[in-house]
Amino acid sequence: MRLVTVEEYLEYVKTHDKVTIEDEVITLGRPHKIEKYQPDEFILERSSVWSFPQRGTWATHKGDYRGNWAPQIPRNLILRYTKQGEVVLDQMCGGGTTLVECKLLGRNAIGVDINYEAVILTLDRLNFSYSPLDQDYKEPTIEVYQGDARNLNLIEDESVNLIATHPPYANIIPYSKNRRIEGDLSQATSLETYLAAIREVAEESFRVLKPGRYCAILIGDTRRHRHYVPVAFRVMQQFLDVGFILKEDIIKIQWHTKVTGKKWTGLSKTADEYWAEKPEGKRYWTDFYLIEHEHLFVFRKPERDEPVEDYKSSMKWWGNA
Repeated sequence: MRLVTVEEYLEYVKTHDKVTIEDEVITLGRPHKIEKYQPDEFILERSSVWSFPQRGTWATHKGDYRGNWAPQIPRNLILRYTKQGEVVLDQMCGGGTTLVECKLLGRNAIGVDINYEAVILTLDRLNFSYSPLDQDYKEPTIEVYQGDARNLNLIEDESVNLIATHPPYANIIPYSKNRRIEGDLSQATSLETYLAAIREVAEESFRVLKPGRYCAILIGDTRRHRHYVPVAFRVMQQFLDVGFILKEDIIKIQWHTKVTGKKWTGLSKTADEYWAEKPEGKRYWTDFYLIEHEHLFVFRKPERDEPVEDYKSSMKWWGNA
């Protein structure tokens, strides 16, 4: 891990006016035109199905970082599982959505990303002043590091109150597409390689999280050869394997799958025998359902010496469990 300071960011934007993440070119260094600092109508989620048809655009939130999560997700997690002044970690912070929410909600935060341009973008999104009327609000300390989520060497054991992060879904979106970054999980050569790396992420998460506190991971699935690959559940197993307890499995509805649908419909020549509907304008059938959900797993780290017998059905169920 290496701390990237605001001063380094300011030097960077003197000579760079953009970064490229996957295929998206995102501008940097311009004053943010902020119309509002908080959502107009926000209600904490109370069920295990979350749906946000409109991505939040308050403060500096934007949807121009492909695959980033809607700010409503970290906002819910931060408000449910932390108090002001506590520490939130996002060790795959991408465009900085979690950290912006921490700034708005008065939580100290640590952001880490292996991609230097993502770190710079995060600092760009944090580059705004915020002085609410709330007398209890205190300006939080927010640090952003370039580093590998598998080796959080500058974060002390049991020092984090909440982990809220959104890992790559294996190699579905290659975030360092035009230049390979060593250790980038989105460049994993196989699902097995990816899961081995996620296991290391889980181990580090368990190490830095305080006992009794929560670790939230948003992860989705994919298809290969027109068959379902349960990436999310295999990621869940890595976290249970290192000692976490599954507290919640929240289904998050995906709303922006139109492009994916156009790409994958009408591919099967043999589906006519059992698939009743052929897409309009397509020669062949689509013999699978479009994936329109993700899993938001919330794990709990047991307290020290906590008897966990009551939770055995929510823990690792294979091997010697």
